[in-house]
Amino acid sequence: MTLYTTLADHDLVAFLKDGDKTAFTEIYNRYKGLLYIHAFNRLRNQQEADDVVHELFTTLWTKREDMFLKTHLSGYLYQAIRNRIIDVISHKKVESAYMVSLQHFIDKSEAVTDHLVRENELAALIEKEISALPPKMREVFELSRKANLSHREIAAKLDLSEMTVKKHVNNALKILRGKFGLLTVLLYISHH
Repeated sequence: MTLYTTLADHDLVAFLKDGDKTAFTEIYNRYKGLLYIHAFNRLRNQQEADDVVHELFTTLWTKREDMFLKTHLSGYLYQAIRNRIIDVISHKKVESAYMVSLQHFIDKSEAVTDHLVRENELAALIEKEISALPPKMREVFELSRKANLSHREIAAKLDLSEMTVKKHVNNALKILRGKFGLLTVLLYISHH
């Protein structure tokens, strides 16, 4: 019987790659404390430090067969925990920026309301121009942009060739771009 606590890291990794749960447990017991201390020193939050350590070991187990060590196991684990810490810190920065942005949005709600009124007016103008398209072109365009059907699906539904569908969509976009400009049309399409 193998005494796992006496094995070197590279032996434990070999057993781990073969799916040996006892080797995994030994790696976990050997490194969890050090990795937690490192994570806690950087994050200053027990729950986040616990989470990154557990996430690391979960990934270590699920991706054990694909694991390739360029260095010692300790270096690999240290780098992996460092990357996870950086991800958490980056996520916090994004979250913080989002909260600042949200507060700014709330503070500027009157400007937003004015913007929405203009956006709705523009959408109504674009809808008016879409309804002025030739009937078949309009039908194809609306199926493409509003119903989100592929050219193939539209062709099958309307008994047309895919090339004809593509031509109708391109012509409709060309007409709308000519009237409103590319950016306006793209913004409108992305909202519908």
